[in-house]
Amino acid sequence: MIAGMTDTADHDGTTPRTERTEATEQAEEAPSPTPRERRIAAWRNAPRVLARLGFLAPLRERLALLEAAGDAYDLDETSDIYGNGVVEALEKRVASLLGTEAAAFFPTGTMAQQVALRCWAGRTGNPAVALHPLSHPEVHERNAFSQVSGLRPVRFGNEPRLPTAEEVRGLEEPFGALMLELPLRDAGFVLPTWEELTEVVDAARERDAVVHVDGARLWECTEHFGKPLEEIAGLADSVYVSFYKSLDAFGGAAIAGPASLVEEAKTWRHRYGGTVFQQFPTALSALIGLDRELPRLPEYVRHARVVAAALRKGLEAGGLPWFRVHPEVPHTHDFQVWLPYETEFVAETAIRAGEETGAMLFANHWDPKGPGLTFTEVYVRAAALEWTAGDVREAATDFARRLTGT
Repeated sequence: MIAGMTDTADHDGTTPRTERTEATEQAEEAPSPTPRERRIAAWRNAPRVLARLGFLAPLRERLALLEAAGDAYDLDETSDIYGNGVVEALEKRVASLLGTEAAAFFPTGTMAQQVALRCWAGRTGNPAVALHPLSHPEVHERNAFSQVSGLRPVRFGNEPRLPTAEEVRGLEEPFGALMLELPLRDAGFVLPTWEELTEVVDAARERDAVVHVDGARLWECTEHFGKPLEEIAGLADSVYVSFYKSLDAFGGAAIAGPASLVEEAKTWRHRYGGTVFQQFPTALSALIGLDRELPRLPEYVRHARVVAAALRKGLEAGGLPWFRVHPEVPHTHDFQVWLPYETEFVAETAIRAGEETGAMLFANHWDPKGPGLTFTEVYVRAAALEWTAGDVREAATDFARRLTGT
């Protein structure tokens, strides 16, 4: 044997072996975690996270939400079957909160809005729906309006804001319904002023169009408008609301409006496959959300303004050459942060900061906004209330210095 070499054959001399341990071999065979897996792991393991988003929690924690179900509904009642029982109770609760004649539960918002707008199209005789190019159906629903429901989107405006009354009046072709997303999520969770909103609604009425509000996040708009939910919803002919985006439910949505529209919507719900045999876990979680989270949303919105201001100060202190917190004063409890770096670099920096400091400032994913430009959405909920302005500034400064290498 040559000096310095190690005999790696088995004792019988037939099967060569390496000196690597079994653990080493297994580690080399295991795939590396994806950035998303690392981000979620850091989010779960960090002692302090600005946004503790329920839908990312382990299944055990999500199921624990139902421990409060007895406070929201009589659990001795018979379970729901095809939309009765607890589902009906949820529908009545939503109609009462929004001040409408009736409401219908749907498993998804995509289905709910298609149904509502096709019902209006039958009444107006016009399948055209005027909406902003950044509206949820245009960006996230794979052309469902036209491909599934026979509706025809008519787009207006390119500015990252809700339409003005002049833009509604100036649209060159007739439309049966105007859809307003409140807030407009992909523009930065932005809202118009109350005066602007009422003027837009009046402009639609002048054109003999109905007004439908995409209110997936309508629940948190009261602080910005300074109006109760029923007054905001009362501007529209119909309203869609979500139960998981702000209320932390398992899922689900509702359409609220005139009783005749809601009854027709339930017929189309059945045709679309949305009349599910039993939906009590989702309905119960929605009732719990209405009890627990709805009263706290104004507080979250107010604290979001504190967080946004502290973020700006912290990023400035960290020496970033440019950044944007949008809107500067958040309209709801969600807003955007834009940075002049490639998405992968920023995402990796955010993950490492969470892993190494135990304080995760940016728990959401980052997306490109153009060459060398990326952004994320910042959510302010109950967990964020534990962060003072000083806490946010300190974490933002550390994050900025990691980006700049200073």
